[in-house]
Amino acid sequence: MMVLGFLLHEKTPLLNDSFAGYLNTFVFQIALPTQLFKNLSESDFYTVWDGGVVVFCFAVSLLSILLMFGVSQMLRDRSQRAEFIQAGYRGSQALLGTAIMQNMYGEAGPLALVLIGAVPLYNVAAVVILTLMAPDGGHLDRKTLGKTVRGVATNPIILSIAIGLLWSLFKIPQPVIMQRAVSSLAATATPLGLLALGASIDPKKAAGCWKPAVVSSIFKLFVFAVLFLPLAVWLGWRGEVLTAVLLMLSSPTTVSCFSMARSMGHEGTISSSAVMLTTVCSAFSFTGWLYLLKTFALI
Repeated sequence: MMVLGFLLHEKTPLLNDSFAGYLNTFVFQIALPTQLFKNLSESDFYTVWDGGVVVFCFAVSLLSILLMFGVSQMLRDRSQRAEFIQAGYRGSQALLGTAIMQNMYGEAGPLALVLIGAVPLYNVAAVVILTLMAPDGGHLDRKTLGKTVRGVATNPIILSIAIGLLWSLFKIPQPVIMQRAVSSLAATATPLGLLALGASIDPKKAAGCWKPAVVSSIFKLFVFAVLFLPLAVWLGWRGEVLTAVLLMLSSPTTVSCFSMARSMGHEGTISSSAVMLTTVCSAFSFTGWLYLLKTFALI
């Protein structure tokens, strides 16, 4: 589906930059939240909820951000550091992860817990890093912090997870007409999201800052999984939960890294290069991780 999106963007006028942008917005604000709500609202809350997974994902995400910050100090060009950090820790487990979980297990399941633990921190850290390390010497003020908090609180993915969990907790019935409408809308998330992701790949931009982009991509696809996946295994997680944790650790850099970097005064070259590199390479790296876990009978 990503290859098809790339070809439609490159070879036809059907999926141009403008349409791909609107498509991506629709998926993140409407289709994907609906899909997460559907999966959670139809589940047993006491079976789905695991506070340990949420705490683990938050802690690992924080350590990943701090590690990327430390490594970024080796870059001579200070203007590249913020993009380098964000591209290295911020993955697309919401979109690509949901697609993979559905293909493997039929539903997103524990991925929602991973998103609760990681996504709010991802967004707050991105705003802080991109602001403080802006090329023009930015600074955090009350207005920026307030906007960040509101952005996290009104994030469609976080809201859909919260509503889905509450729906499951109180076992609220859904009328048939609602079930069918939600199911139809949720079914559009994966194919449309993958098409938009493929259309966003731009090989020409990858040559701009290839060295920091390659290093951040290595961290995103391999280093964090090597560091933290054994800990998840030691904690006793297997199957769907371990796959969801793996998605957090080694999913490709999210497309929103580029748009956020550009909107906050950064060039965006490292971000777009990392998105392209990690998205293409993840087809092989993630398959390798799954093969390894399958070989050791962990999933």
